[in-house]
Amino acid sequence: MSFNIAVDGPAGAGKSTIAKRIAMEKGIVYVDTGAMYRAMALFMIRENVSAENTVKVIEKCREANVTLGYENGQQIVYLNGENVNSYLRTEEVGNMASVISGIREVRENLTEKQRKLADEIDCIMDGRDIGTCVLPHATLKIYLTADSGVRAKRRYDELTAKGEVCDLAKIRQDIEERDYRDMHRQVSPLKQADDAIVVDTSDLTIEEVVRKILDLCKNE
Repeated sequence: MSFNIAVDGPAGAGKSTIAKRIAMEKGIVYVDTGAMYRAMALFMIRENVSAENTVKVIEKCREANVTLGYENGQQIVYLNGENVNSYLRTEEVGNMASVISGIREVRENLTEKQRKLADEIDCIMDGRDIGTCVLPHATLKIYLTADSGVRAKRRYDELTAKGEVCDLAKIRQDIEERDYRDMHRQVSPLKQADDAIVVDTSDLTIEEVVRKILDLCKNE
């Protein structure tokens, strides 16, 4: 049986950063499920499909083949064979992903791929419903969270470091709206699994969070 760590939590809590570090320390594979939803969102944007047009999203999602690969230890997200890593971190893609991820058919499409990966390899997987839906029997479940203001500032710093002009208040508003959508959607809402351990990263450094989770792994 494979060793799986499920990491859930709201946008900007540091899930991908922490999960990548844990994967490196443990020598397991990091699976960024959010990137898979972002790739699907990118496809919808490129196809000029409105997030509100659920029927069209369901129809089009069958045309998007989202797969993962690994090169030099880095996860590569492929959309119909194209490496789309560099297109996935925009606010437009993130907001589209938050909306379409609430559509049952889209989730079923990608959840099947995620479960298959976890059956085949030891991995750490992050997202919104990993511990509650995708990997309910994961070896260890973490619910990573942080204050919305802290999460917004992290996102602001990330974007400005890339030279993008952005507004901190607008980013915080987007994050809080995304939280609400993720927590109140009918299909696989974001919530803490009953057996998940909460780790609040608001006042912790990356090193402190990584050490805390690695210590939890020792108990498994």
